[in-house]
Amino acid sequence: MPPLILASNSPRRKELLALTGFPFVVLSADVDESLYPGEEPIACVMRLARLKAETAQQMADGLGFTAGQVIVAADTIVVNDGAIFGKPSDQLDARRMLVELRGHNHQVLTAISISTAHGQKHSTEVCETDVPMRNYTDEEMDEYIRSGDPLDKAGAYAIQHDGFQPVKKLTGCFASVMGLPLCHLVKELESYQLSVLDDVPTACQTKLDYQCLI
Repeated sequence: MPPLILASNSPRRKELLALTGFPFVVLSADVDESLYPGEEPIACVMRLARLKAETAQQMADGLGFTAGQVIVAADTIVVNDGAIFGKPSDQLDARRMLVELRGHNHQVLTAISISTAHGQKHSTEVCETDVPMRNYTDEEMDEYIRSGDPLDKAGAYAIQHDGFQPVKKLTGCFASVMGLPLCHLVKELESYQLSVLDDVPTACQTKLDYQCLI
């Protein structure tokens, strides 16, 4: 069996995880991503990532996966002036988010939660990235919203979208804003006795056409 289980059906996370060179299977962990009243951003993103890992773990146990297999789960939120932006509920909500984000910086938090298939070991950590948004026009924003792309994205945007290109001069982790900070992941996998042989930083920068300064 493949050594990794990805607790997500996100095309972006599957694309990024493949850059590690590890074979993996997908067990999509659909969970309630509702926010708790007054919940702090870091606590929120860590809770949701752990919940996804625990849900996938229960699925893996029921399907007979071995204890040596490692589950990788992740959750991403956008934080703007202390307010948490998850996935928009509809196009109007997407427009509200993009209007509020336009022209200034916000933070993207991605939590990685890793566990073994039978839960003997578990760890969660967070990557935080400052994201400067460009001052896109209403016309650009509305065209992007009509495409439907924002509706399954935290903060209602994809940093990698070639047409919209909402972000300018990013200096942090591009992969984390997409949903899976690979350098953080590789470091964590080593503590689970999974050593990545490929040059993941180079593969990541080449794939994303981005010169990482981290």
